[in-house]
Amino acid sequence: MEPVSAKRDGIGDGRPPARGGTGPAFILAGGGTGGHLFPAVAVARELESRIAGVSIYFVVGRKPMELATVRRYGFRGETIGVEGLKGRGWRKASATLLKLPGSLFRSVSIIRRIGPRAVLGTGAYSSGPVCLAARLMGVPAAIHEQNAYPGLTNRLLARVVDRVFISFEESRRHLRARRIFLTGNPVREELLSAAGGRERGKEGFTILVVGGSQGARAVNRAFAEALQELAAQGRCPEVIHQTGKADYGRVVADYRERGLRGEIVPFIEDMAAAYRRADFVVGRAGATTLFELAAMGKPSLLIPYPFAANGHQETNARSLVAAGGAEMMTEDRLTGRDMARILSRYMDDPEALESMGLRARSMGRPGAAGVIVDHLLEMAGT
Repeated sequence: MEPVSAKRDGIGDGRPPARGGTGPAFILAGGGTGGHLFPAVAVARELESRIAGVSIYFVVGRKPMELATVRRYGFRGETIGVEGLKGRGWRKASATLLKLPGSLFRSVSIIRRIGPRAVLGTGAYSSGPVCLAARLMGVPAAIHEQNAYPGLTNRLLARVVDRVFISFEESRRHLRARRIFLTGNPVREELLSAAGGRERGKEGFTILVVGGSQGARAVNRAFAEALQELAAQGRCPEVIHQTGKADYGRVVADYRERGLRGEIVPFIEDMAAAYRRADFVVGRAGATTLFELAAMGKPSLLIPYPFAANGHQETNARSLVAAGGAEMMTEDRLTGRDMARILSRYMDDPEALESMGLRARSMGRPGAAGVIVDHLLEMAGT
């Protein structure tokens, strides 16, 4: 295994210029995390492949990473000032409620200026005012729910939008909507293209650690402990470790103090390359991660984020575990020793590793973006 390699820019960082055509326009609204944005990117690219000169706009919140992610993929973005209500306390919740009329007014202004044929909300609070404004203005609107248990914004929007797309069948019973369609979660084309591939000439065993776009301190810490346990057993897997920006420095220091080696990055730009190199993945259980693992056919150990709204990450994870495509550890029982035990088992058993990967792939819905775009074009009359 190579020495600790600290790469601040991630694996690949090509940033195409913003693009847009003069054809029919569509708005994709969502944000907060990559889990809400990446499915929207997949839908945007599918629209581009279908309609010459299509004009696509993203509407996101005002976190720096949201607009940065949109621009990194070459799309144009607008921002609105909106925040969540849940778990904020009455004072902050009251201040947030006071901002909603302004967010709705700005959404109306954006829609009037762009003139979209249809609007798709992909979750997070920024999709709320945009989809509501669209319906008030007579513009067809739909939402996509990534998680098994829908978020508050989508539970409310489901009552007013034209169509609802879900990733998990379990979501259906939590939504009151006229038209609900099981589509799966859209996966970026670069991942679908790399599905089933493995780096040529690769030897050894590579573990990819990814706690989501924002990282995961508990996962980072436990994995370092597990890697130290493996090293004590004479096992030296290669490691690609996405830490999240906030925990990057601490993880680099932790590796060095423990005498560990690995490729450490705050954020991975080229996830297709990282997945292709990986034999096993350790990470959180956001819906986007799960459907990427399924698309790539990658065996995994999932550690659901315990504070996810309504425990949706654990519900997500259990779906993949039930299919035999992953193992799960809850954070309250997460230890480096137990993680090392699981990793050792799959390092020693290639057949079990392959079987888990095949079962994970059986959960995938690679045509999700195409199905959603079919509906959007029907709604738009295009």
